[in-house]
Amino acid sequence: MPGEQRTPVAIVGGGFSGTMVAANLARRGIDSVIIEASGRAGQGNAYSTTEPAHLLNIRAHNMGAWAEDPEDFATRENVDPQAFAERRHYGRYLRAILDEAIESGSVQVVEDKAVGAKRHSGGWRIRLHGGDEVEAGALVLATGNQPPATLPFAQEAGDRIVEDPWGERARSAIADAVHNNLDVLIVGTSLTMVDTALSLDAAGHRGRTVAISRRGKIPLPGGPHQPVPVSGEEAPQPKVRDVASWLRERSRTIDWRSAVDSLRPHSHRIWQAMPLAEKRLFLRYGRPWWDIHRHRIAPQVRSTIDRLVEEGRLEVLAGRLTGVQRTGESLEVTYRKRGGDLPEPAGQFGYIFNCTGPLADITSTDDPLLRELLGGGEVKPDELAIGLQTDDRARAGEHLWAVGTLTKGRYWEIIAVPDIRVQAAAVADDIATELGQ
Repeated sequence: MPGEQRTPVAIVGGGFSGTMVAANLARRGIDSVIIEASGRAGQGNAYSTTEPAHLLNIRAHNMGAWAEDPEDFATRENVDPQAFAERRHYGRYLRAILDEAIESGSVQVVEDKAVGAKRHSGGWRIRLHGGDEVEAGALVLATGNQPPATLPFAQEAGDRIVEDPWGERARSAIADAVHNNLDVLIVGTSLTMVDTALSLDAAGHRGRTVAISRRGKIPLPGGPHQPVPVSGEEAPQPKVRDVASWLRERSRTIDWRSAVDSLRPHSHRIWQAMPLAEKRLFLRYGRPWWDIHRHRIAPQVRSTIDRLVEEGRLEVLAGRLTGVQRTGESLEVTYRKRGGDLPEPAGQFGYIFNCTGPLADITSTDDPLLRELLGGGEVKPDELAIGLQTDDRARAGEHLWAVGTLTKGRYWEIIAVPDIRVQAAAVADDIATELGQ
């Protein structure tokens, strides 16, 4: 007989979102179980890195995990409030918050994978990969970004392709590339590419690194700028062209970073007011430009990337892969430049890293729990299928909540700590109300 554990709240996912829902519940005296198979509960992919070169993209003074205390991280960890701190230090901070919740007796961590969930006795019964079950009155989905779609030509590349740039396989590939002076191809040019390039550099890689994406755009650097808030009446209309025009015009008189950040308090309202056709237009054409301006990297990180480019160790291409042919331990890659007609050689590489970003279509997820919930109609994809359909309390169904990036379809801007910490606290409040506590 499988083992069964009972808890008021089961939280699937132990990254920032799941950890802070559990920690907020613990403050309210509500017990919960975090189900996380990676062994990285309290940190997740983003903050489990041990690489000193991986820095936060937001200054320390606004990275507190508690909604009511944005400065908690800087104060507790004695970090310069204006610094872009190391992500490993932030991971230590989050793990300490989780450990305190565990020590209080309100939180338990189960290191296993949730593979299914069914309604049971007014709540949920969650099945685990190891055969055990967790019975809960409320279920919170905090699974974070879904892994990227498998790259074309993955079969041809075989074991020379790294689909998970955060796992042990990636660390092994980087070590091999350094030891054997192998060239590396990174597909994608956004934040994950930056992390991979930094890891290669820190490990002593001296081979050629090529990063390719459709537009070849990399994140812009953060920097000192003054807040210039705007009222709701001054914010642009919920149309892609209006937002773009508004930002261009505003950037003529103030720093572009201030212009972009001034939209942050209004982003949820603007996104939710956009007609579906406008949202699709934004995802197809506006998102790449928004991402590099909105989700900036630390200035010193951008300086390292620029140095790698200047030294000829990193080349950023705009285009698409057209072919991969394996010859022994080498991959011959061709691509078509953006605007070009014919494929041309990109080079020979020892490894290809998939850094294309989160899965774009939730209905294509490989996560067994999400597949079962979607297939059984317990949850529905949002209108863009980039996450799950939720209401204004982050409810995805009866006694069921989704937090973090699973709610992108409703909020869009819900991937950074300042947004998710507020949502985590609100979800904990809603669960407390639901459970009558």
